[in-house]
Amino acid sequence: METKFKKLTPDLMVTDVGKTVKFYTEKLGFKLAMLVPENQQTAETVLVDNKKYVYAMVVRGEVFMMFMSKDAYAEDVPALKGASIGASATLYCDVDNVDELYSSFKEKGVEIVKDLNVTWYGMREFYIRDCNGYVLGFAERA
Repeated sequence: METKFKKLTPDLMVTDVGKTVKFYTEKLGFKLAMLVPENQQTAETVLVDNKKYVYAMVVRGEVFMMFMSKDAYAEDVPALKGASIGASATLYCDVDNVDELYSSFKEKGVEIVKDLNVTWYGMREFYIRDCNGYVLGFAERA
């Protein structure tokens, strides 16, 4: 029987989990799914200012994103100990109403690193940089 791939969820190393959750919920329109406070093995669903978190998950539509603090990442995945935050990759998301999303992000002051355009391969897309330096692309068929 062939192995079935079901879902891919980015799990990004970040400096400050709480700050990242705020960026994704307030600027990008994601909803908080869960948080794990530092030194606890419990999940919470409400972000508390000035509280330290080691892990969080946010969701928008069918897209899930996970965030883990650098120290927690090094503990969970020792191969990444000493790795720097950021990546030489983009996270590319198919969306509906890309023009509306682009306008919304601009109004909220999100850093646009590539303006909305139509590509030769038939996608209408743009790219942003999040609060940790990760680059996300958003696109729909032109």
